[in-house]
Amino acid sequence: MNIEEIRDFCLNFKGVTEEMPFGPETVVFKVMGKMFLLLPLDVEDVRITIKNTPERNIELRGDYPNIMGAFHMNKTHWNNFIIEFSTKRNLVKLLITESYDLVVKGLTKKLQLELSSL
Repeated sequence: MNIEEIRDFCLNFKGVTEEMPFGPETVVFKVMGKMFLLLPLDVEDVRITIKNTPERNIELRGDYPNIMGAFHMNKTHWNNFIIEFSTKRNLVKLLITESYDLVVKGLTKKLQLELSSL
């Protein structure tokens, strides 16, 4: 997947906004104000920073050499995922969806209700 495909996929989730709070080199996708994906624009390869559970992150890092603890983030909860030519689109979409779902699950009941009414 390329940057535009990732962007379009993220924006199709309910309640998602795209911001650049860290400057023009990183797009941050949020659901109800909470980050679920960072997309750097200033790197040669396509990579994303995504959230998952500590257990799932350990599993992913063991299974995929292009997934590692996220730079400048809590490595227990965040991974950098370098999307190589051979990376399957379904894996990228699955991990983005898992990140979104995890963040939604962590929202307050009030925000979850607000999201469901969008």
